[in-house]
Amino acid sequence: MKKYKGKASSAAEKEFVFEFRAGKHTCVLRVPLQVPVQENIRDLHGRLMLLHRIPCYIEDELRTSLSSFIEKETIQDYDSKAELALQRLTAGDVDVNQLTNAWTRSYVETTLEHARPEEPSWDEDFADVYHELIHSPASDTLLNLEHNYFVSISELISERDMEIKKLQERQAAEMDKVMHELGNTLSDQDVNAVASQHFDAQQVLENKWASELKQVTGIQKQEYQEWVIKLHQDLQKSTNSSKINEEIKVQPSQLSEAADSGSRLFEEQPQLEESFTIHLGAQLKTMHNLRLVRADVLDFCKHRRHGSSGAKLRRLQTALSLYSSSLCGLVLLVDNRVNSYSGIKRDFATVAKECTDFHFQCLEEQLEEVQQVVLYARAQRSSKQKDQPEIPRNGGDDKSKNVERNPSNILPGEFYISRHSNLSEVHVIFHLCVDDNVRSGNITARDPAIMGLRNILKVCCTHDITTVTVPLLLVHDMSEEMTIPWCLKRAELVFKCVKGFMMEMASWDGGISRTVQFLVPKSISEEMFYQLSNMLPQIFRVSSTLTLTSKH
Repeated sequence: MKKYKGKASSAAEKEFVFEFRAGKHTCVLRVPLQVPVQENIRDLHGRLMLLHRIPCYIEDELRTSLSSFIEKETIQDYDSKAELALQRLTAGDVDVNQLTNAWTRSYVETTLEHARPEEPSWDEDFADVYHELIHSPASDTLLNLEHNYFVSISELISERDMEIKKLQERQAAEMDKVMHELGNTLSDQDVNAVASQHFDAQQVLENKWASELKQVTGIQKQEYQEWVIKLHQDLQKSTNSSKINEEIKVQPSQLSEAADSGSRLFEEQPQLEESFTIHLGAQLKTMHNLRLVRADVLDFCKHRRHGSSGAKLRRLQTALSLYSSSLCGLVLLVDNRVNSYSGIKRDFATVAKECTDFHFQCLEEQLEEVQQVVLYARAQRSSKQKDQPEIPRNGGDDKSKNVERNPSNILPGEFYISRHSNLSEVHVIFHLCVDDNVRSGNITARDPAIMGLRNILKVCCTHDITTVTVPLLLVHDMSEEMTIPWCLKRAELVFKCVKGFMMEMASWDGGISRTVQFLVPKSISEEMFYQLSNMLPQIFRVSSTLTLTSKH
């Protein structure tokens, strides 16, 4: 057998000798070993049995002899090294002070009681302070201050949109004039030059407003965090808490005056929803809440500029649970590109920019980090695949080619997470990658989108996300091919799969009660909604109500 090349340069080679009888013959096994042995003894024993074709009835005897030999030789090797070290120490070849300093440093670095305490970070301190203030009488002040900042950003965005709209209208008029003169006094090159000038002008204007918005949100975030810290310090220093409470209660009315003046003009459209209470599990039953909601997916993220008291209560609930073990998540179906340039991703990015995030990074910075993680993961996977033999899989070639062409893209069923404190009702967004296959009617329980939902629910269990909103039909918008049979078949598949995943939750989190919201597109008919509502109790075990009547 091959000799083991240990890491230690001073390893000594010892010969392991093992005698055994095979029938009438006496056999001797001689194996050179590097002591101390760095590899696992069980692995070494298995290799010896396989390479030298040792009979199975010798297995236990060989294991015992090998373990005894390695233990004996290792102790002797350590003893000899210790003797040499003591001889060098007594002979003065080693500096005693240097040796004691090295021992002290090693002991301090490996012993917990001597470990240096972690330096508190600004984010952790701010999180603790905010959590304490939001659960105090100062919560009303915090919410109104956040709303005031939101109104300021909204007005700035409105000015930006108005200026961009005016520029586009002016450019459209100029282009019409140029097209009328095409062929007379102007050529195609002149038209292209004008179009290029228009594009450059739009880019300059958009970059200008993007820079201004970034600067304003940065200033707001810094001012808000400093104000929260100062308010917390004032509350701790003050001896008259009632006076500070009065000051806290007076301030919001001044901040929210503009919002209250227009609240009567805003009428919130009620959502169509049904709620159910279910029990899952054979012996240890766990109660969960299910909701079927017809709404737009971004309604859970948008703030109302002149919102009603209900919107303010939802915002308060989101703020109260921001640093708690009851977080809210939302599944957003996206394409395979990690950006916010098109489709639902662009709409979500627009909503996320309407209000400054005072606790986490902005969406663009989070997406940049996700892109770096995706590139690193792709590099790790490709290096492992090179070391392993190729296994043919159905459809695997297309996926591997797609990854090779675009290593920064993600595959269907994979998802990335963004954290937010500036959304209306959710804290965590699961950006689940899906392809056009979800619009077909032949997906199964092993489809990447379904398996992605399973992984998302597992993340919810391990990261204290107790409420999650899932698109029931795995689409955000309805199309012509999505007929009533298509919707019923897709809803039944998702209901059954989610039920199975929720039953797995008991092994993931020990059986914690959770809320799962099934979201259907806003354009779905009311009749279709109630058909889905009637299907849900047939798949899940809905708790029956008990009516008590008194006898007269």
